[in-house]
Amino acid sequence: MIQKHIRKLAWLPLLLWSTILFGQTKEEKQLNYRLDTCLNFFKEATHPSRIDDKVKVDSLSIDKDAKRIDLFFSREMEYMPLRPEGAGALKYRLVGMAGQKYRSYDWNFYVGKGLELQADSTEKMMPKQRLQDLVPNYYRTASEQDLSRKPAVRPFEVVPHVKNLSKPVTFTEGLQDRHLALWHSHGWYYEPSLDRWEWQRARLFQTVEDVLPMSFVLPFLTPMLENAGANVYLPRERDMQTEMVVVDNDDTDSKAYREYHRGIKTGEMQGFAPSEIPLTDGENPFKKGTYRQFAAKQKVQKALDWIPFIPTKGRYAVYVSYHSLPNSAKDARYTVYHKGGATTFSVNQQMGGSTWVYLGTFEFDKGVNKTSGAVELSAFSEGKDAVITADAVRFGGGMGNVARNGQTSGRPRYLEGARYNLQYAGMPDTLVYSLTENKNDYSDDYRSRGKWVNYLSDSYTDSTNTLTGEGLQIPLDLSLAFHTDAGQTANDTVVGTLMIYSTTDLYKHKKFPKGQSRWTNRDLADVVQTQLCEDIITLYDSAWTRRPMWDRRYSEATYPKVPSILLELLSHHNFMDMRFAQDPKFRFDVSRALYKGILKYLAFQYEKPYVVQPLPVQNMAVELYGKGTVKLTWQATVDSLETTAMPDGYIVYTREEGKAFDNGRVTNTPELLVDGLEKGKIYSFKVAAINKGGESFPSEVVAACDMGTEPLLVVNGFDRVAAPAIMESENLSGFINYWDAGVAYGTDYSYIGKQFDFFNDSPWLDDDAPGHGASFADFEGKAVGGNTFDFAVVHGESIRKAGYSFVSCSAGAVMNGMISLEKYPVVDLLLGEQRTTYPPRAYRKPQYATFPQLLQQKVTDYLQQGGSLLASGAYIGTDLFFDKRKQKSDKDQDVKFGKGVLKFLARTDHATNTGELTVADRKFAVFEGMTFSQNLGDSEFYAVESPDGIEPAEDNAKTILRYKSNNISAAVAYQGDYRLVLLGFPFETIEGMENRSSAMDGILHFLLADKENSNLK
Repeated sequence: MIQKHIRKLAWLPLLLWSTILFGQTKEEKQLNYRLDTCLNFFKEATHPSRIDDKVKVDSLSIDKDAKRIDLFFSREMEYMPLRPEGAGALKYRLVGMAGQKYRSYDWNFYVGKGLELQADSTEKMMPKQRLQDLVPNYYRTASEQDLSRKPAVRPFEVVPHVKNLSKPVTFTEGLQDRHLALWHSHGWYYEPSLDRWEWQRARLFQTVEDVLPMSFVLPFLTPMLENAGANVYLPRERDMQTEMVVVDNDDTDSKAYREYHRGIKTGEMQGFAPSEIPLTDGENPFKKGTYRQFAAKQKVQKALDWIPFIPTKGRYAVYVSYHSLPNSAKDARYTVYHKGGATTFSVNQQMGGSTWVYLGTFEFDKGVNKTSGAVELSAFSEGKDAVITADAVRFGGGMGNVARNGQTSGRPRYLEGARYNLQYAGMPDTLVYSLTENKNDYSDDYRSRGKWVNYLSDSYTDSTNTLTGEGLQIPLDLSLAFHTDAGQTANDTVVGTLMIYSTTDLYKHKKFPKGQSRWTNRDLADVVQTQLCEDIITLYDSAWTRRPMWDRRYSEATYPKVPSILLELLSHHNFMDMRFAQDPKFRFDVSRALYKGILKYLAFQYEKPYVVQPLPVQNMAVELYGKGTVKLTWQATVDSLETTAMPDGYIVYTREEGKAFDNGRVTNTPELLVDGLEKGKIYSFKVAAINKGGESFPSEVVAACDMGTEPLLVVNGFDRVAAPAIMESENLSGFINYWDAGVAYGTDYSYIGKQFDFFNDSPWLDDDAPGHGASFADFEGKAVGGNTFDFAVVHGESIRKAGYSFVSCSAGAVMNGMISLEKYPVVDLLLGEQRTTYPPRAYRKPQYATFPQLLQQKVTDYLQQGGSLLASGAYIGTDLFFDKRKQKSDKDQDVKFGKGVLKFLARTDHATNTGELTVADRKFAVFEGMTFSQNLGDSEFYAVESPDGIEPAEDNAKTILRYKSNNISAAVAYQGDYRLVLLGFPFETIEGMENRSSAMDGILHFLLADKENSNLK
């Protein structure tokens, strides 16, 4: 946690190998020598760094008449975080060491060269920066702050570019009214020397640096910033939808664009037109057509709409476009009609014209759907004499459509580098994305990002640092370039986190065009890197390496005319770093740390209070509560790293069967009664915690359906997300998907294929032969299913099909007593790919056990009272009976529970690789011929790479299913004082809804065969 008053510094080694420059006096040499004798001071206590021994006293000078000593540290000093206490302690120690004679002198500390010999043999003082200037404003007292680093004009009240008017709450102490530029690394690009498209980095450890940062930025960091109220802009495509539909006023053959408002006319400037695809060099689709405009009304009425033909059911990003005029409306109202209802946005058309403007991502059905697949623009505006303009609307990210040397990338647009997406977004070529005039796409791509920042904002300047007036006038507050680095370590440590900033621009200006000192870039770098490293050290690795902060002229840190930093989070070449990077939980926590650092920096800059958005709620449950009513309950999650992150309310989102989640409703307590529900229809719910700082990520989804019978209970015990299994030996290391492919958060797009080079000493030859970690590329551009936290409804659909009511809850709600199993005649325990998972560092506790001790006790109590249990999961047996692939003792509590209560044994953890089932007991004949998914990327949900072979543990238990490929037992049923059905594979991965429903019907027939309850079927 960043502290206003940093902890005292530890005295650790610092070598002062002084450079004795020509021209030093004898007295200066003596003092220099005396300082050399000190080996134990100056290192910031909270950050393990490798650079301490490089910091030295570069030179010093003594002015006896003025009683002044100027001491110059080497440049490495600026790499380190410095706090006021550290600067003061350093000065106190050095002065004390210098001796009595110099204690009355005025000591001045600098970083950089001091005395430098010139060509004319004269000496020139060249201080780089005062040492105390390395202390960020954030850590200084008010009287010590450098006000030049703060904005001269603090825009407290900004009309945001896009605002969701349908969100049932607003945030006052988050990132509301802030506009942030963000991008994730490199991308697929055209290399003319090889006449091919390729990655800008090597394929290593089952991913590539061009997409690895995307797995942080898109699913985690961007939503966190937006959940805090920010508008976030990305130069690369953010939508993974490979379909794309554009509806435009210039498409005269289309009936998808319609006008209703009188007085609409064609604008005088150029607009978007659906160009011939692919786009050629320099072609700008926003200069090929026209746009429409009309005078706004001060009453709400529909002006026009766009109704596309959606080619396939799914989630689509929705982008609008328009033309910005001096009198454009600041509150143009667009409404998106989607499967979850209608969501209305206010768009400030005075900024961001002639490009794609992102509204949100929504679910749509296939086909033309006027009420659930359209965008509408109102004629309303509160602005006097305001004008509203309208151009094309885009649904979906699509495939790459920019040709280079006659060939397109053949990849989804989200995989391409920024250079190509910026062309389709209407950016000017030689000003933004083609600085080499199409000669070098590699350099154009990384240089385009900073140029794009300037064109988006009102900060595009010429060589004199004067604003040119070009650009889209979006008031960007900062930019962040998110990368991973190269580099390896020879031992079991991470390469760690590097931060890059620049205190001068291309022309060595030290101020931004509006007068703000570029030293604010160092403040931003330090605040964010400190937050990031402290969170990682606390949560994951006490030895995490905080690498330097470099003041370097990298284009992504130098070009932007707004505060900007370039992050190198970790090394994609180093296996230990990648063990963290492949963990979705690590990705979430890193993204949260970055969001917090950005929030705290901007709140300090604009002198506003901040509150960190809460963590997701836990222990969800839904129960029937009378006719047409259900009761939802949940619990808040305490953030041990951030005291402000407590919720003061919640948003409950509802999904009616056949639709998508709505815009939500607010409640102040962790429970809610929802009424008006139809009999026989499935309703799903998720909850987000809120406070003044923003909205949390959503909870898992719970579902319910009232069929007029006593409900069955679905318990979700599958909350695991994890990296793939690792293999390490003296000479080999890597990810072994065959053992365990891990579990993605939602859907993963960063996986490219299996690792095939495991030799630690395998050398890098080039990016096509990168040595250790080299991986296949057969999954590039494919979606890999993971944990959607939405499988209760899949089980519930099959229960409903069998004629029964159902409700659901999380396993946590059972373990903490919120839900009593004894109320339900059947419990369906959904375990998916839950299994005990060990973090990269052995001293961290394992997590995600299938049957925690408390759950074992709850299940035991339930069964001993005659309950009936269905439990299914890929590791249902091995997690109980094996510990790191070794058989547990019969005295182990897990084994006792498995044998004595669940009545089964684990035989193997890789029982089949075909997913085909055959029936061993005719009571379960409905399973004959069924399969479950084992092919990564081909599953409706996720693939099961290592299903369990499980066998009966006593006479009243029997094998009911076998794996067809080898006759290993796949499922066990028990009939005694209670009834059990145990599946060695996840029920939800049975292929086909009809098959799942038939299977559930057969299972419930067995489990309920002797239940005496007139309310049951």
